[in-house]
Amino acid sequence: MDLDQSLMRDYWHLLCHRNELPQPGDFLRFETCIGDVVVFNDGNDLVVYDNRCPHRGALMYTGTHGNQPATCSYHGWTYARGQIIVPHRENYPGCELDKARLATFDADWCGDFLFFAVTPRQTLYDQLGDAAEILENISFNIGASADVNQYVYDCYWPLAVENALEPDHISLIHPQTLSKLELEDGENLFMGLNSVWKAPVGNARLRKQLSALRRFFTIDYGYEGYMSLYLFPFTMLSSTYGYSYSLQSFFPRDGQQDTTSFSSRLLTAPLRDAQAAAALESFFASTAQVNRQVFDEDHAVCKRMPRTSWSTDPLRFASRSEAKIQHFRASCRAHLEQTGAA
Repeated sequence: MDLDQSLMRDYWHLLCHRNELPQPGDFLRFETCIGDVVVFNDGNDLVVYDNRCPHRGALMYTGTHGNQPATCSYHGWTYARGQIIVPHRENYPGCELDKARLATFDADWCGDFLFFAVTPRQTLYDQLGDAAEILENISFNIGASADVNQYVYDCYWPLAVENALEPDHISLIHPQTLSKLELEDGENLFMGLNSVWKAPVGNARLRKQLSALRRFFTIDYGYEGYMSLYLFPFTMLSSTYGYSYSLQSFFPRDGQQDTTSFSSRLLTAPLRDAQAAAALESFFASTAQVNRQVFDEDHAVCKRMPRTSWSTDPLRFASRSEAKIQHFRASCRAHLEQTGAA
């Protein structure tokens, strides 16, 4: 088994926040190297499955997100209320239709964040370690989803992850977006396989404006600066002042090691009231637009990194701000040594 498949099968992966799928029929679909993974609101119970109809294996969803019944368009088989509903059951003589099931994955919660796994090597909380408390606190301070952005990154997934793990490129790649925060030297915290970078906002004018926005929110947790939390192996969660969070997934694709299935969702903190929501409508719209531009800028530079640019070896020339990359590669090496994955 190769590294991508092994990591996909052996670890828990953050899929979504509970409030991203508030209505029955809401779904998110992710392309991965083990096939499509769908999370679906089945009457307020979130179900995670592999997107294939148990009848003939057709894909039940082709969009990335939305609201529609879990019905296969091929022959009308439907999943609802925990059961497979088969039209014209009389046409299946001798078949044990009551045994028809979706191919579901293991699922577990950290606060209001939903994770899935195939054959995890440890429990979710053992994998998260000290990062679990941070993640729980974040999850209880998220109110809604404001943007969904999914597309294929033209680079191998570890290169996209490593780009997200270091801030040295910000001034060159994001001069009109992220660079405007003028982030100061931050600190890296390492929690087992996971890590977090916290950096104060150096732009005094923006810092004052951001501080003034707190009165619109009902939150009891949030770093007053820029924070980026990495959850090994495929997930990033970043925020400025805890007013919104960008949840990013970098999933490997099946047989496509030159590309990455990239997803980002903008999750917003709970607002004080309807007036606050009206006042911040343009703020969240601007945040979504800036986030999309930042990821497009990242994508543009990641395209310049061929698959052979990455290995699990330590960086030969590593700056102090690339410590999280060194930690990431060490985690990948340890996984290879423990599992024998190629």
